[in-house]
Amino acid sequence: MPIVQWAPLRSALHIALSTAGIVYLGVCVAMFVLQRRLIYFPQPRAVKAAESTMTLPVNSAVLVVSVRPYPGPKAILYFGGNAEDVSVNLASFSEWFPDHALYLLHYRGYGGSTGSPTERNNESDAAALFRLVKVQHPDVAVIGRSLGTGVAVHLASEQPASRLVLVTPFDSIVGIAASEFPWLPVRLMLLDRYDSGKYAPGIRIPTTIIVAENDEIIPRASTELLLGRFRKGVASMTVIPGVGHNTIGNSGQYGAILQAALR
Repeated sequence: MPIVQWAPLRSALHIALSTAGIVYLGVCVAMFVLQRRLIYFPQPRAVKAAESTMTLPVNSAVLVVSVRPYPGPKAILYFGGNAEDVSVNLASFSEWFPDHALYLLHYRGYGGSTGSPTERNNESDAAALFRLVKVQHPDVAVIGRSLGTGVAVHLASEQPASRLVLVTPFDSIVGIAASEFPWLPVRLMLLDRYDSGKYAPGIRIPTTIIVAENDEIIPRASTELLLGRFRKGVASMTVIPGVGHNTIGNSGQYGAILQAALR
């Protein structure tokens, strides 16, 4: 019978495990360092007319806001997705809401705004814009889409908005990331968490959740989990059939649902 040489096998196994550990640690470090590049994809601004643009100085940055001025009491604040140029919504929103002033925020790094986007910056910038708009318009509705729903929910939990609309929302980025990368300790790694489910119970204004039937980005389970966090009777959900995460705005039903939500 040949004698098995265990020492070389143990050495090879030790080397393999050590190499795997180093690779895993390297992946974790890379994901931690690059995580905001995986969340935010700044876009340039398509609508640059002076009458459609205002600037808002905030702490350590100057924000660009795409606007459609209107002197009445009603206004809409809009917070877009992580790869959205919010200025392209001006034409359709102006048609759908002719009696509202429109304020569409370009996050830091987006559309000419200076600085870098983070959860904390986006939330504080949204609050600064709300306070400015509220002085001129007592009735301020808030609309958020995708990443912007995290900004919108947090804002509505702290500021006296009149209505809240959430387009393709999620319960938290942490939950989505954990399901996408179960082999990574994302709950420990994520800096920007957008934990909407944490703030939803504190919201008391009428809230409409709009879902894309074929959303390939936000799992329906995450959206339904968020819906369940709201107090009974506060939030309702509408599903637009036949559309995906990035095509929901192309649906003929989209504008009508937004209009109904703000009546």
